[in-house]
Amino acid sequence: MPSRMTASTPDAQIQLAEARRRIDAIDEKLLALLNERSNLSLQVGRIKAGEKSNIFKPQRETEILERLSALNQGPLPDKALKSIWREIFSASRSLQRPLRVAYLGPLGTFSYFAGAEYLGHSANFHSCGNLPQVFEEVDAGTCDLGVVPLENSLQGTVGVSFDLFIKHSVVIQAELFSRISHCLLSAGDSLAEIKTVYSHPQALAQCAQWLRAHLPEAGLVPLDSTAAAARRAQEEPGAASIGNGNLAEMLRMNILARRIEDEPGNWTRFVVIASEASTKKLGALPSVKGTVPSAFKTSMLFTLQDRPGALSEVLDLLAQNRVNMRKLESRPLKGHCWRYVFFCDVEQDLLQPEHAELLERLAAVCMNFRILGSYHAGPQMDQSWNPDDTRTAPAAPAAC
Repeated sequence: MPSRMTASTPDAQIQLAEARRRIDAIDEKLLALLNERSNLSLQVGRIKAGEKSNIFKPQRETEILERLSALNQGPLPDKALKSIWREIFSASRSLQRPLRVAYLGPLGTFSYFAGAEYLGHSANFHSCGNLPQVFEEVDAGTCDLGVVPLENSLQGTVGVSFDLFIKHSVVIQAELFSRISHCLLSAGDSLAEIKTVYSHPQALAQCAQWLRAHLPEAGLVPLDSTAAAARRAQEEPGAASIGNGNLAEMLRMNILARRIEDEPGNWTRFVVIASEASTKKLGALPSVKGTVPSAFKTSMLFTLQDRPGALSEVLDLLAQNRVNMRKLESRPLKGHCWRYVFFCDVEQDLLQPEHAELLERLAAVCMNFRILGSYHAGPQMDQSWNPDDTRTAPAAPAAC
């Protein structure tokens, strides 16, 4: 039988050296092309110099990703391709103008990692102490964008986010779905050392069964965020925290256990917000050649007269125009006892000209009517998935 070639045989070493030589040559070509692309981004920046509009163009970026995905014949995974290009987009934006992004901090929260994965690491991320501050920074123009959680597949709506849309002149530019997967982090090396576990109250609740089974004697201490909990556990012997596994690399901690959440199908819907003033000049962009159109959503809020059939009129108008509703929720209207504002998501880009009459009729039957934004249905970001995990990866949430 012929001997099996291994990496240590002379023939294998020759083939390995040739493969590496070709990789080096391709890397040089990639570098030249990336710099050529960067020069074009600088040219775009010079053309748009002096404009007040936001440099984040999610429609164009999404269509580019869809086009490249359709052209991709592998073996580069589609997920890796999109991750690479999101960083290219991020670097291109930063060449035109620094992009300042507000998020619910501190550094290392799920909001931060969702924003960094979607908007890329070239953005300047600004930590805010609470969600009202995120909206205030964006509305005032001190930050270009904000990343805010809107709803969770297990806990439901983040009510404060909806309330803040009523108060501030901001719009939704994009959405993304991030899988919330929890890890047990510690400066120590084993579960036997752990006497105290810190985390956000929701994270502790979402991992309650695992904690009872594996750390029944440990004290559970709630803190304001998973990131703050990780920093506390980092400094305290015998302590651990529950949070995003990326915190381990950021803080040089150990991951003692992965995917410890009791329900694996835990997703949070985040939206990227911008000030209304920065988006007023943004018209519809032409589709990228070869793009397969993806689903659109429109979010809107409205108030109604307190009379029978008022809500039914809105629902009938949507049904008559074959517009599918994905979400409808009411929230108390602050400052008006027993009055409510409705939030609605539909599966259409209602800002297209063919829906102008529908918008007019909706505005006519509502006391107040406002479009919060039309945007591509968001991608599912799932970098927390560990391929070595023996548990089955959960199916994508139907609502996403």
